[in-house]
Amino acid sequence: MRTMKSPSSCSDLISGGLFQRIVSAHADGKLRFWDMRSDKPIHEITFEAKITSVDLSQDGQLLLVCQKDNVINVIDTNNNKVITELRAEDFRVAALYSRAVFHPNGRYVAAGSQDGSVLIWNTAKGTVETVLKEHKHAVIVCTWHSQGGLLATTDRSKRAVLWGEL
Repeated sequence: MRTMKSPSSCSDLISGGLFQRIVSAHADGKLRFWDMRSDKPIHEITFEAKITSVDLSQDGQLLLVCQKDNVINVIDTNNNKVITELRAEDFRVAALYSRAVFHPNGRYVAAGSQDGSVLIWNTAKGTVETVLKEHKHAVIVCTWHSQGGLLATTDRSKRAVLWGEL
């Protein structure tokens, strides 16, 4: 067992893929990269707002960072640089634990909004491809089926929606 102390409240963690490290998302706007053999972060990326979630593409090449200021950044894991910024006029991150996620193929990102809509972005273009509307309350969590196609979302009222082939 190993214990690592963080200087800020952690909202999400990922590990695995090509990483021999853990990536943690924090309320102080920092993304911290931890080597599993060390007690201190080996790298940090600072954003302007609290980070609500982090996700890793299946190929391990892209990192997704959702922020409370209604911005989702796509980061190239080879150089830890932001390559795409996902925004939309009506996109509002609803909570400090709202989750944005990659489609299994890495070409799309899904995230829920305060108004109950679910936005699907094209990762390469940085544009919204689809807006799904079924929820009446803020959408907090999105998750794709591991084979793609199906998307499940949940909202603040505890309602889940399973979207068909997208």
